[in-house]
Amino acid sequence: MRAIVLREHGGPEKLTLADVDTPTPGAGEVLVRIHAAALNPVDAKIRNGLPIGPSLPAILGADMAGVVEAVGADVRGFAIGEAVYGCVGGVKGLGGTLASHVAADAQLLAKMPANLTFREAAALPLVAITAANVMERLAIVPGEKVLVHGGIGGVGHIAVQMAKAAGAYVVTTVSTPEAGEVARELGADAAVLRSTPVADYVAEHTGGRGFDAVIDTVGGENLLLSFEATMVRGRVATTNARTTIDLGQMHGKALSLHVIFMLLPLLTGQGRAAHGIVLRDVAGQVEAGKLRPLLDPHLFDLESAAEAHALLDSGKGRGKIVIDIV
Repeated sequence: MRAIVLREHGGPEKLTLADVDTPTPGAGEVLVRIHAAALNPVDAKIRNGLPIGPSLPAILGADMAGVVEAVGADVRGFAIGEAVYGCVGGVKGLGGTLASHVAADAQLLAKMPANLTFREAAALPLVAITAANVMERLAIVPGEKVLVHGGIGGVGHIAVQMAKAAGAYVVTTVSTPEAGEVARELGADAAVLRSTPVADYVAEHTGGRGFDAVIDTVGGENLLLSFEATMVRGRVATTNARTTIDLGQMHGKALSLHVIFMLLPLLTGQGRAAHGIVLRDVAGQVEAGKLRPLLDPHLFDLESAAEAHALLDSGKGRGKIVIDIV
C-alpha cells in the first residue's frame, strides 16, 4: 500500500511517500480502505518527537473515514463494504492513517454518518470524542453560561455546538471578527476577540459573576485566563495541561479542573469501547442536523501530505485539515 512514512523526527519535510506492506487484520480488528484522513495538533507533536508516538519508521495519523475491506476474527457489527470512521492510530503500538489502509481495533470504529462525505466524517473522531468527554466531565445543564476558548478550532467548534445543544449560553474567544461570525453560525451566542480583557467579557456576559464552566482548548498559560473567567466553585476543562502555572486563582475560587486526554485508551488498550459508543452517538447527532464539522478549504492528497502538515504547523488552517487518500 502507499503510505506517508516518518523515518526521523522533525519538520514536515521528514514525511515521505513510500510503498509498504498492507496490514492484515488480526483478531478484533477491521481492515479499512481509507478514503480521507484528518490532521490534529497532536500529529505535529508526535512528528516532532512527543514520546507517545510509534517507533520509527512509522505511519502517523489518528483520524480516518473509509470502507471495510476485511474483518478479523471475533469482530461483530461490521460488514465488508460498510463506510466507517474513527480515531484509530498514529500512536505507540498502532498503525497510522496517512496510508491507503489501516488495520483498526473494531472497538474504535463506528458506522459513518450517512449524510457526510468521507472528508467530513474523517474530520470528526478525535475532536468529537474529546468534546464529548469534556461535556461528560463538566456536566453542563440548561441555562448555564459556558465559555469556550478557541471556538472555531478543532475541539472548540464541536464543543460550541455540544454546549449549545445542552442548553447553555455559549460565549467563545476567537482571533478575528471573521472567526467570530463562523462561531456564531455554529451556535455560539457571542464571540469575543481573545485580546479582550477577561474582566470585560465576564462583566458583559455574566454580570461579573463568572462563567459556570470554561472549556479551554488552548491550555498552557491560557489556563490562567480560564481561572479568571470562572465563577466561584465553577468548573474548567482543558485539553492541554502540559504547563507550569500558579494555581492560586484556582484555589482561591475552589475551582475543579478536568484534564481531557482522549488518546489514553489507544495507548493503554483500556476503555476503547467507549470511543465507538461516542462515535455512534455523534453520528446520530450529525444525521439529526445537530452537529457538523468545520473543514479547512485546502485540498491535499498523500503526495502533498507534507504541505498539509506545514499548514497545520502554521496555525493558519481554518477548520480541520483533511487529506484525501483515495
